[in-house]
Amino acid sequence: MNETPPRVRAEIDLAAVRGNVRALRERAPRSELMAVVKADAYGHGAVPCARAALRAGATWLGTATPQEALALRAAGITTRTLCWLWTPGGPWREAIEADVDVAVSGMWALDEVLAAARASGRTARVQLKADTGLGRNGCQPADWPELVQAALAAQSEGAIKVTGLWSHFACADEPGHPSIAAQLALFRDMVGYAEKEGLEPEVRHIANSPATLTLPDSHFDLVRTGLAVYGVSPAPELGTSAQLGLRPAMSLKASVALVKGVPAGHGVSYGHHYVTGHETNLALIPAGYADGIPRHASGRGPVLVGGKVRTAAGRVAMDQFVVDLGADTVRTGDEAVLFGPGDAGEPTAEDWARAAGTIAYEIVTRIGPRVPRVYLNEDPGSEATS
Repeated sequence: MNETPPRVRAEIDLAAVRGNVRALRERAPRSELMAVVKADAYGHGAVPCARAALRAGATWLGTATPQEALALRAAGITTRTLCWLWTPGGPWREAIEADVDVAVSGMWALDEVLAAARASGRTARVQLKADTGLGRNGCQPADWPELVQAALAAQSEGAIKVTGLWSHFACADEPGHPSIAAQLALFRDMVGYAEKEGLEPEVRHIANSPATLTLPDSHFDLVRTGLAVYGVSPAPELGTSAQLGLRPAMSLKASVALVKGVPAGHGVSYGHHYVTGHETNLALIPAGYADGIPRHASGRGPVLVGGKVRTAAGRVAMDQFVVDLGADTVRTGDEAVLFGPGDAGEPTAEDWARAAGTIAYEIVTRIGPRVPRVYLNEDPGSEATS
């Protein structure tokens, strides 16, 4: 029996993931590399991509939520993993017992870690995060001495071990932005204070994907690479994926659901924001904003279908949108490529980002759970990697 062609699918090239990790390691040869697999690996699938990254030499994994970190453990992945986005009452004990490194940005979090560590009878691995200027998570410089001293006291009793000191850039994707040098200097000062007081972290890290690619002085002991692992340029200002030596891993494809001829003056999709100017052929693409196709790209989102790049005609709906083929025609069931690496002239995630007025991070990460992921070029040995 033939398999039913998928309505829409995201093909994930794990060979590209492995190649990207190797390329990033070459950019930071003296540092360990963390592959960030938060948000289901930016929409690519956390467990398969984590295994691919580890096969290529990543030595750490990174997640935002504790649930993401615990899901890796449930899948049998035991590699060092840092989890950084906590709220009061989070599953600290479960993370400690799963040997997850937990990030602490303030005294409330350290207090909860200590309670969980004492309850479990295990030493918690803690990484202190400094706010060097991003203004999100992290400890302010004025509060840093208190946090460091409390961590030292907790470490002396054996409740925690401080394994890392870290921070995050605000503008590393904007080469030359004055905040970059300021943050780097402050990070060095805050790390220096902590080490002078007696902390001996395994890793110090501040470099994200753009800093890994462009700021060697920021590499320290570890670089945290997220979007670049999946081959998408973290910023157009830094260069295209190809210029950065990366290859996009995700290709989003759909099967044309309907082709029909319509007369001139025919409205297309909700609100009739697009009306045919002449007799033409329309093709229905069965993917919409419920699948992660940005509605903001209505009338602009590019699609390769029938050998040409065409744009969404009218509004993107919840489950579908339309392209105007003009005098051309395609067959129902033919492949439409919304984005991919660009090898065959298809649009890229960056093209969709420009069409939607957003960033490529959002385009790949928002592809929804009802879109099946199809994994290509799996390494036969990857299942054994932990």
